[in-house]
Amino acid sequence: MRGPLQCVLWDVKDTLLKVRLSVGQQYCMEARRAGLDLKTSEVDVAFRQAYQHCSRRYPNYGITQGMDGQSWWMKVVRDTFSRCKVQDPTLLNTMALNLYNDFCNPENWEVFPDSQKALESCSSLGLTLGVVSNFDRRLEGILQACGLLTHFSFLVTSEEAGVAKPDPAIFEQALQRCGVAASNTAHIGDHYLMDYLSSRSLGIHGYLLDRQNKYTNSDLPSEHRIGSLDELPMRLQHFMD
Repeated sequence: MRGPLQCVLWDVKDTLLKVRLSVGQQYCMEARRAGLDLKTSEVDVAFRQAYQHCSRRYPNYGITQGMDGQSWWMKVVRDTFSRCKVQDPTLLNTMALNLYNDFCNPENWEVFPDSQKALESCSSLGLTLGVVSNFDRRLEGILQACGLLTHFSFLVTSEEAGVAKPDPAIFEQALQRCGVAASNTAHIGDHYLMDYLSSRSLGIHGYLLDRQNKYTNSDLPSEHRIGSLDELPMRLQHFMD
C-alpha cells in the first residue's frame, strides 16, 4: 500500500444490515391486509421470477429507460402478485406503493450485531467512511432510521450514480467523493464479484465479508476474507501503523 489508509467504503445490504423477514413473508402480510390469502412459498418464487425479469429488462432500476427506484420496485411488486393471479390494477398499485413505503421502516431491517462497533472503531482510527451500494434513494432514510447514517461522510447509491456494481465506475464516483486514491482506500462487502473483485480491479483494498464461511476453501487469500466485521478494524490498523 502506497501511503496510509484514509477511507473505507461500505456495502450495506447483507453487510451492515439485512431484511428482517423474507420477501414472501412481507408481501403476504400486505396481501392479508388487502383480504388475500397467498402462500409464502408461492410468493417467494413469484418474486424471484419478477425480480430477475425486471433486472434483466430494466437494469439498475431502469434509469436509462426513464424509470426510477420507486417505479421499478412497484413494477416488481405488481408483477409478483400478478404471477400469483392477483389481477385488480387498483389493488396491485395500492399494495405496491404500501410495500415500497414499508421498506423504509426500521422494523423491516435488522442491523447485524457487529455493525455499530465496527463502524465506531473505524471512525476512531481517523478514517473517512462512505457507502457504495446497489440501492435506491431510500437508503439514506433507512440508515438514518437504523441509527447508522451519522457514521458516513457520503453515500453513493446505484440509482443516484446511474451505474451499479460490479461496474467499477460506481467505485470511481466514490473515490471522487472522498478525494482519496484507490491505493489509500479499503472496501468491505459480502459479494465476491460485486464487492471484492470489482473494488480490487481499481486497486482498492477489498475485503470479502464471509459470514457463512462459504469461501474458507476457495482461492480467496485468507488475508482478504473476514468472517465478522469485528475482524475489520484490526486488519485496517495494520495499514495505519
